[in-house]
Amino acid sequence: MSRSIAIDGPAGAGKSTIAKKVAKSLGFIYVDTGAMYRAMALYMIKQGIDASESDKISATCTTADITIKHENGEQVVYLNGENVNGLIRTEEVGNMASASSVNGDVRKKLVELQQKLAETTDVVMDGRDIGTVVLPGADLKVYLTASSRVRAERRYKELVAKGVECNLDDIEKDIIDRDYRDMHRENSPLMQAEDAVLVDSSDMTIDGVADRILELYRERV
Repeated sequence: MSRSIAIDGPAGAGKSTIAKKVAKSLGFIYVDTGAMYRAMALYMIKQGIDASESDKISATCTTADITIKHENGEQVVYLNGENVNGLIRTEEVGNMASASSVNGDVRKKLVELQQKLAETTDVVMDGRDIGTVVLPGADLKVYLTASSRVRAERRYKELVAKGVECNLDDIEKDIIDRDYRDMHRENSPLMQAEDAVLVDSSDMTIDGVADRILELYRERV
């Protein structure tokens, strides 16, 4: 029987970083749901569909098969059998993913594909609605958060390290606005599942958070 860990939480809480560490420690596959949305966007572009054509997006998404495997220590995204790792990180694909991900039929199709992956493989998945919608029966559900100020400081440090000029207060305002949008959206809003364990990473290191989740998982399983 396959095992699964669901990690939800707001933007900037460190979900992806933590999920990757936990998956590596347990020998599970880290499912990058964002990469799956990008693969779907690439499929739309290959079919010649424009971001504004929501009816065509709805009709076409049903014929896409997207899965994730780990090969030679790296995550490989497959679109209808083709390795698309080198094709999904372009700006064009990113823009299409942003437009197509709000389509209810695209979300429904990708949730089906994510559930199918979790039925056959041990997975760690992170996002906004993993514990509530995608994997309601996960062995462990974690709601990972941190104060808006701490999340803003983390993002500020990342941007400064890249040489980007930015303002800490503006970043925090953007994070608070995004939290509000994520929590009030119509499809699968961000919320803590009733049986999820709250982990506040505000005063914790990355390793400390990963260790805490591993400890919770071992207690459960």
